[in-house]
Amino acid sequence: MKNQRNKKKLTVISTFINHYMDLNNIDLPQNLVAELYPDVLVIPYDDSSHISANIDVPETSNKIENEWISFGNNEKNITLIVNYKDSKHLPDDELSFLSEILSACRLSIGDVAILNINNFKNISYKDVFEKLEPAIVILLGVDPGHIQLPVVFPEFQVQSFSKTSFLFSPPLQELRNDKILKSKLWVCLKQIFGI
Repeated sequence: MKNQRNKKKLTVISTFINHYMDLNNIDLPQNLVAELYPDVLVIPYDDSSHISANIDVPETSNKIENEWISFGNNEKNITLIVNYKDSKHLPDDELSFLSEILSACRLSIGDVAILNINNFKNISYKDVFEKLEPAIVILLGVDPGHIQLPVVFPEFQVQSFSKTSFLFSPPLQELRNDKILKSKLWVCLKQIFGI
């Protein structure tokens, strides 16, 4: 019965889209969006009670307790956030692989800021915005909830928030060894950088 109801909803949506708009300009009514996405997509700034219980959110802190440490010159306001316990920034193998990815995107290490969140306590996206003013943030193995980002989105989905494009992907060591993951990342990077 539930399957029939879902099929009916999809038919209604498809009919609505086909008759009233083209694929480049889809505008769904709010009640239809609410039915399609019953869970919260965006968490309001002042309400963290909806954050999923399986995301470990550190206490909010607008001050970073350590000296601000990042690698790269951030010339194009692109922030790459990683999490490595045994490295100040990231291991040599991952740095080499990352350099290849950046080169394919017509970028260099000088164009980005690499931020290892393991160097900080209680870091939030607000801290990143304040210090690095990113236009693009790529989370490499770092869950969006870890930097207290109030938007929940899956891996390999380009997400806009506060005039910044975000991408959440697996860590570099997983990407390096998996062709399928690399191709998913490449599709997203082409979208972000217009390659």
